[in-house]
Amino acid sequence: MKNAKKLLALLLALALCVGTLAGCGGSASSAASGAQSASQPADADNTAANDTLVVSCEMGLEGKFSPFFYLSAADGDVVDMFTLSSMMVDRVSNPVNTAIEGEDREYNGTNYTYTGPTDVIVTENADGSVFYDITMRDDLVFADGTPITIDDLIFSMYVVLDPTYDGNVTFYSVPVKGLDAYRSGMDTLFNLLCKAGKDNTDFTYWDEATQTAFWEDLTQAGTAFAQEIVDYCIDAGYNTKEDSIAACAANWGFELPEDATVEDFFWTMCEQYEWDLGTLSSTETAGSSLFDLMNDYDTYSVGVSTGESADYIEGIEKTGDYSVRVTTTELDATAIYQMAQPIAPLHWYGDPAQYDYDAHKFGFPKGDLSIVKAKTSTPLGAGPYQFVEYSNGVVYMEANPNYYKGEPLIKHLSFQETTEDNMVTGITAGTLDLSTPSYSTDTAKQIAVANGFSEDEWTTFEGPILTTRLIDYRGYGYVGINPNRVKVGDDPYSEESKDLRKALATIIAVYRDEAIDSYYGPTASIINYPISNTSWAAPQTTDDGYKVAYSLDVEGNPIYTTGMNAQDRYAAALEAALGYFEAAGFTVEDGKLTAAPEGASLSCQVNIGGNGTGDHPSFLLLKNASDALASIGYTFTVNDLANANDLYSSYQTGQADMWCAAWQAGTDPDMFQLYHSEGSTNYYQIKSDELDEIIMTARKSADQTYRKTLYQAAMEIVMDYAVEVPIYQRSECYLLSSERVVVDSLPSDMTPYWSWKDGVETIALK
Repeated sequence: MKNAKKLLALLLALALCVGTLAGCGGSASSAASGAQSASQPADADNTAANDTLVVSCEMGLEGKFSPFFYLSAADGDVVDMFTLSSMMVDRVSNPVNTAIEGEDREYNGTNYTYTGPTDVIVTENADGSVFYDITMRDDLVFADGTPITIDDLIFSMYVVLDPTYDGNVTFYSVPVKGLDAYRSGMDTLFNLLCKAGKDNTDFTYWDEATQTAFWEDLTQAGTAFAQEIVDYCIDAGYNTKEDSIAACAANWGFELPEDATVEDFFWTMCEQYEWDLGTLSSTETAGSSLFDLMNDYDTYSVGVSTGESADYIEGIEKTGDYSVRVTTTELDATAIYQMAQPIAPLHWYGDPAQYDYDAHKFGFPKGDLSIVKAKTSTPLGAGPYQFVEYSNGVVYMEANPNYYKGEPLIKHLSFQETTEDNMVTGITAGTLDLSTPSYSTDTAKQIAVANGFSEDEWTTFEGPILTTRLIDYRGYGYVGINPNRVKVGDDPYSEESKDLRKALATIIAVYRDEAIDSYYGPTASIINYPISNTSWAAPQTTDDGYKVAYSLDVEGNPIYTTGMNAQDRYAAALEAALGYFEAAGFTVEDGKLTAAPEGASLSCQVNIGGNGTGDHPSFLLLKNASDALASIGYTFTVNDLANANDLYSSYQTGQADMWCAAWQAGTDPDMFQLYHSEGSTNYYQIKSDELDEIIMTARKSADQTYRKTLYQAAMEIVMDYAVEVPIYQRSECYLLSSERVVVDSLPSDMTPYWSWKDGVETIALK
């Protein structure tokens, strides 16, 4: 199975797929308390026991259940159950600042009270610095009965801020006061050896034998890593030359000579990633982590002192037995989300004898996280469930009697690896109670039949066997347009170039309703701005200035009027498109395009990943748009790619005129990555000082009302550049056993940020 990042990139290129969300749940490890495998299903046929909730998880459990070092989404689901977080969010991902007393907030017409283990109070100072004062409840305990204090959180922060930390927590990106001084002057032996190269002759920090052993180990691991990619490509049928490493590498986005070896493939990846092997491993993997393939990675992951380094972080200040102040040097609107750090037990993951806050000792030797990593497969925490055992693709957990919200009603919980094909049948067979199938009309019809209904009744979400709960997926489908390829003349940002793209966008937009309805029915909706509807920053129909995407003509007048039927709308869109084409410099005669201006063309191509069979929610709208444009003399070619990698690389490398894909939303709607001129995934290649300024201004404010106004202005600029056509927001599914689960005991109004895991303690079995 492919790693989350690479897999996500490929699958989102095909269509929006089910994502796994990290929530604010938690539980503890009974590895400390000596609990037995009481949560294992009692029946010989693996039918769920009467006191056990059996939940599907995607294939890919790796057994890395540390809150610091888990990588796969499946392992993350397990971590959510036993880990408390130092900050919580509500149903739209707004931070809950005073969770100890609780905050009332309205969502979807209902008032909800949010309570949690901590308060996080933000204070902006006159000098530009910011205080994040975290106060913890004084009655929290871990599952083994050990009381929790602020030292556990401080220990956890120092783990993820250590110079050698190589897990998935990115707290180090926050401008914490004194952090640079703490992390400087030290690097891992691994990184230093990579930077020095094979032919290094300076043995100040290691000896020649260590260097030789390292490169031998990395070579064998890298060759195995690259071989997995080659095998994946061959097994998937991507290559006509099964013995050609170069052909496989090309499918993966790397150019090699025809006689290249697997080892050559790996070194080429290293060079392209400038020896950032952590990013290489997480992005390019076809299954295994590069570091897991090494024989002795732990030896090379220790820190080596190379210069001066502070022995503590000035901006992490203990203010009481249950409070800490984190000081940042400047305001970063996204920093508040980084305050949600795991509250992990110092006595379990660290060494209390090595913790002395006043003496700048934080539970482990700086630069050596080996004692923390040693507990990766035997976790302990303070959330609703505690870890018992992992065996044969199943994680067994039991209720934590010390959970601060009360012991869960269901005694045992199991996560069971489940293939997509078994997400529905597993519940009907009684081996699952809750699953997360990829949702489409075909899945819905399968559910309807299992409930004893006809396929035509697929929108009936509750039945005697199965109950469906839909939530908006935290992402959206779109059509992207490359301004450097779809333009007039030499300037991709000229008004003429924008008008050309608006002509195409207008036609694409008008056909969205029919296509998405035919693919998803009422379980997906059309969106009009380039942002997921799940975000608090998403414009609402009631907001001032809200408008349907690409619904104005070249003069700024509405294209559509009330009472128009579908055919009238198609005709009106075509007329508006001709107006845009003409404004772009195209010659229009008798309602037809007869000539293109210099630097433009009467044709373009859009790439879509429909498996070569049109199996994609946006395929129909693109075909309809193609037919409509053909009627006025413009050739709009729909290129349906069977190989997801081809689609992925076409827009990543800027070779596609247009493409159909999807974005996944984060917890904060920061637009830097996608639309800033320096954004790492700005595939539209927008270069706008005005847009850059708005994005950076929004980053420097904690006022959400103000930020929402700025983001709407930014989205208007993106739409004016006509580089993205928002298409749809789809649903994802929680599927429940109506026979075993008390359906009404699940949290109401679930969202991507507030799932069943956030109310698991109140879920009941019949």
